[in-house]
Amino acid sequence: VEGEDASVTGGQTEETETDDEPETTKSPDADTFLLFTRPLYSAGSGSQFELPAGYPVEFLVGFTNKGSDDFIVETVEASFRYPMDFNYFIQNFSAIAYNREIKPGHEATVSYSFLPSESFAGRPFGLNIALNYRDASGNQFSEAVFNETVSIVEVDEGLDGETFFLYVFLAAVVVLLLVLGQQFLGSYGKRKRSPAVRKTVETGTTSTKDVDYEWIPAETLKKIQNSPKGGKVSPKQSPRQRKAKRAVGAGDD
Repeated sequence: VEGEDASVTGGQTEETETDDEPETTKSPDADTFLLFTRPLYSAGSGSQFELPAGYPVEFLVGFTNKGSDDFIVETVEASFRYPMDFNYFIQNFSAIAYNREIKPGHEATVSYSFLPSESFAGRPFGLNIALNYRDASGNQFSEAVFNETVSIVEVDEGLDGETFFLYVFLAAVVVLLLVLGQQFLGSYGKRKRSPAVRKTVETGTTSTKDVDYEWIPAETLKKIQNSPKGGKVSPKQSPRQRKAKRAVGAGDD
C-alpha cells in the first residue's frame, strides 16, 4: 500500500458553462473509493452532505490496481457546479498533481482539501471530484469519484477563547464581590448585635455633707474628729450637736 500525500488547496471562483457534460471514464482494472475525513462523511449514505463555509474540507481518494499493468495516478481536482445543471461551473479548485505509480496488486491513497467560500453559505451546490490517471499504455482515464449535491452551511462558532476568558473574569469578579459583601455584612451584624457593655461601678458615699451624724454619740464623734484620719471630715452638724459641743468646751474651761 502506497503512502498518503497531504495537500491543502485554494480555489478561484469563476462561472463558466460547458456545452457537453465532461466525459467520465473508468478502467476496468482499477477500483477507487472516497472518504471524507473533515467533516466525516461516507459517500452513498443517502443523507444530505453539509460542508462548513469558511472551513477546510478534507478527503482521501483510494486507488487499487487489479490489472497486470502499472497505473499512474496523475491529478485530483474538485469543482462546485449548479445543482440543477452540472455543466455550469461555479468554482474550480486547484488540481493537485501526484504522479503516483501503482504496481499490479497494490493500492495507494492520496489526500485533497479545499476551502468553501463563506459567501456560499446557505446555498446548495453540485460537488464534482475527479481522479485522473493513466495506464502503462498511455490510455487516459478521468473518473468522477464524487458527483453529488451538497449544502454549504454557516457554522455557529459558539464561544471563542476571548469571550470565554471574559466570562471567567466576570464570574471571578462577581464571586469576589459576594465574598466581600458577606464579610462586611457579617462584621456589621456582629457590631449591631453586641452593644458596648457598660461596667457598673458601685460607689459609696463620696461626700461627707450627705452623711447624717445625729445618731452618733458626741464622745465618739469627737474622737473621730480628733483622729488623724478623721480630721478631714467636716460633717454637717445639727443644732443638738452644736449645743453638746459648746457644753463640753465650757466644762473644760
